[in-house]
Amino acid sequence: MYTVSDFVIDRLIEWDLHTYYGFPGDGIGGLDGALGRAEDDHKDFRYIRPTHEEMCALMATAHAKFTGEIGVCIATSGPGAVHMLNGLYDAHGDNQPVVAIVGQQARVAMGSDFQQELNMERLFGDVAEYVKTVTTPMQAQLVVDRAVRIAKASRRPCVVILPADVQDLEMEQATVAHFVSRTGVGHASTRISPPQDELARAAAVLNDGKKVAMLVGQGALGATDEVLAVAEKLGAGVITALLGKAVVPGDVPYHTQQLGLLGSKPSWDMIQDCDTFLMIGSNFPYGEFMPPIGQARGVQIDLLPRHLSLRYPMEVNLWGDAKATLAALLPHLAQTDDLGWQEKIAEGMRTWDAMLESAAMVSADPINPRLVFHHLNALLPDDAIVTADAGSTADWYGHHIRLGRNQMGSLSGSLATMIGAMPYAVAAKFAHPDRPVVCTIGDGAFQMLGMNELVTIKRHWHEWGNKTFVVMVLHNNDLNQVSWEMREAGDPRWDTAQSIEDMDYARYAEGLGLRGIRVEDPDQVEAAWREAFAADRPVLLDIVTDKNVPPLPPHVTFEQAKGVAKAVLRGDPDRLQVVGNSAKEVASELFARVGAKLGRDDD
Repeated sequence: MYTVSDFVIDRLIEWDLHTYYGFPGDGIGGLDGALGRAEDDHKDFRYIRPTHEEMCALMATAHAKFTGEIGVCIATSGPGAVHMLNGLYDAHGDNQPVVAIVGQQARVAMGSDFQQELNMERLFGDVAEYVKTVTTPMQAQLVVDRAVRIAKASRRPCVVILPADVQDLEMEQATVAHFVSRTGVGHASTRISPPQDELARAAAVLNDGKKVAMLVGQGALGATDEVLAVAEKLGAGVITALLGKAVVPGDVPYHTQQLGLLGSKPSWDMIQDCDTFLMIGSNFPYGEFMPPIGQARGVQIDLLPRHLSLRYPMEVNLWGDAKATLAALLPHLAQTDDLGWQEKIAEGMRTWDAMLESAAMVSADPINPRLVFHHLNALLPDDAIVTADAGSTADWYGHHIRLGRNQMGSLSGSLATMIGAMPYAVAAKFAHPDRPVVCTIGDGAFQMLGMNELVTIKRHWHEWGNKTFVVMVLHNNDLNQVSWEMREAGDPRWDTAQSIEDMDYARYAEGLGLRGIRVEDPDQVEAAWREAFAADRPVLLDIVTDKNVPPLPPHVTFEQAKGVAKAVLRGDPDRLQVVGNSAKEVASELFARVGAKLGRDDD
């Protein structure tokens, strides 16, 4: 008998969806059984079982990010479905298309408070663009097709709910009848661009600008050439949002990397001084890092109209795909012959890079975390994929990693969930098994759920064409990002909440048959990275770092400085180290700036 579950699998394959991250359970048992039969029949899909349903959803989100395709995750009813929420909210916040298929109790039990029965449509109603329960076999085609099509078009998660009894019913094709919708397979094109008159209006604003700042997000992935062509025509500086870091190669001299708390001083300076602001494919949320009202004329390009004029009052809003819209805009732009603004930005970036290198070389107890990322950046393979977590690794990733044209990188952006780095890295490896992958994660996130996924790596690493998979754990026994946030708020670091239980992460990895390398000496960091990249199997780098190295923002406000001072005065347990390391970092910045100035004077 050809069941509803058999149809769901075949329909996903027909939609060209072939990778499913799932965790089994009796609430989704009918689909699990059909997946087993389909695997025996060598159907064109792969089912990957991580260690937790939350991992399934985060991996589906990462799959969407690293492939441009729809991610698929599967879980049972009740607790399995609840566990997936965090990953689906990650997809929701970062505008990623994901289809979740979840079980439900049999239709006859619904409304009876049966074991593991939840109101699934209410549960997923906030996170999903579309959520629907399949109540009859004939409805399965409609619900699956709509979920896939809407997920792709809206760039949001959609949820298909399969009651346990429906999963095993004989499939029925949609008939020509009243109330029956007959749906098909196929996505609408998103390669859309605005009308010529709107492009001309935008060009008039941009051509009139003398100091153009571009803020580019993940919506411009795939449009690198067009972004650079616009910047060259306008003599603009380019900032990338953290999720859009890979859009512009790190060696472009007027690319100032990120903006905001994890950003660079040249990015801050550019925003403060610009007279024209072009925002492309980004929903960067921090208004305090946008140009002051009235300072800059604004143009925004975004495929999602809900993002337009949301963060800054734009003069011209262009609804369209970044690549297609920029290509259509380019003929309207005048070539500037004044590159003074762009050259000033590049000069500021050279000084910033010198300061970062100087800060990475500052001594710490025992290892400066900046040094870890400084060496990683120098040794990254040309086709590497890098993931970062939502803690302090995101600071160092933003500051020190310069992605090349053939590299990729990502993290949980809008939701900024801890543990994201690990499932992101695993999904990246499954999507690109011939590319090296590096996961940078703090010990707090690694203990939360990240270490579980080393079991998944143990299970699958022999299948990968390229065995390079490096998990770098920043081992500081501290929930470090939160500790610094507490200090900025004026509260001392609170050991009861912030301390992480010490353990030997390298030995844990060795126990799973992987390679474990523990590093406690700053002189061994570079060699450890080289050893990890040369290994014949996945490696865990357990690098013991100083929790009191400050992730100072590029522009320290009076309130932030006052907060840290209050925390010190109120008895922060690490106050001496905080003061000492902060002073050393400020001094390294001063020396780097003086050195850069002397170098220019010598020229």
